[in-house]
Amino acid sequence: MSQQLPDVQASSPDVTVGLNRVGVTGVEKLVKIGREDQRPIVLMAEFSVFVDLPSWRKGADMSRNMEVIDETLEAAVQEEVSGVEDVCGEAAERLLEKHDYTTRAEVSMEAEYVTREQTPESGMQTQSTADIIASATADDDGTSEEIGARVTGMTVCPCSQGMSAARARETLQGLDVDDETIDSFLEEVPQPGHSQRGHATLTIESEGSPPVDLDDVIEVARDSMSARIYNLAKRPDEDHMTYESHKNAKFVEDCVRAMAEGVVDRFPQLPEDAIVRMEQSNDESIHQHNAHAERVAKVEMLEAEVNGDD
Repeated sequence: MSQQLPDVQASSPDVTVGLNRVGVTGVEKLVKIGREDQRPIVLMAEFSVFVDLPSWRKGADMSRNMEVIDETLEAAVQEEVSGVEDVCGEAAERLLEKHDYTTRAEVSMEAEYVTREQTPESGMQTQSTADIIASATADDDGTSEEIGARVTGMTVCPCSQGMSAARARETLQGLDVDDETIDSFLEEVPQPGHSQRGHATLTIESEGSPPVDLDDVIEVARDSMSARIYNLAKRPDEDHMTYESHKNAKFVEDCVRAMAEGVVDRFPQLPEDAIVRMEQSNDESIHQHNAHAERVAKVEMLEAEVNGDD
């Protein structure tokens, strides 16, 4: 006769304090994203799963969390999904159904996403990588889903570039070059500025699945910096990246504003209450610190600001 094991998690804790998030992290699963007329994309994704915990319960059912996430993600692998955020949404809803003591369930995931492109001058085939970010939150009011990406690019500091331009102007004036010629030269030949490797993060959250394409989100994030970078590049490509980045010098704040403008221009179909999160972090080359800027806002407010509405 087998002995029934006690359900310790269901007992009362010694200190009756509720917890906002209890769960598991680092769950790795394969997810298959379907594409029209193309082979599906298979991702090795890492998931985190959380539920809230009332004050009267000692612990969450970790084994049940794993059972639910396994069932959901295994089904997602067998059947192609249109978006990774849908996997998170389905899992969050199932968690809420399976745990009668919870009022809120959260599922998030990250995965490396590879795209193919051509270098700007030599036309060589190369690959670029982006970190996909997806999440979902389910409660009694419904389910909201988030999709986005973190990408890497290049930025150039306008402040240091301005100092270099002032030095160049002073030197040319000392060589008796007229101001009109100097202006033309500085317009055509951007002056040096200290460069940084930039990291742009852009996510969009709405009730249900956000009506955006992941590749478009990645494009907006990449275009927000001074220049794109490429894993493989020949000298003409390197010259192109150097010139374009110095011609388009941006502060870290400018990159976030460029993302906001890109979201408004690229995604007119977004609901006004969709939430946009934009972050830019730059690895400074001449300082030991890094620069960071971010903004979180509803689409309605971003549109008003970008369009200059009162």
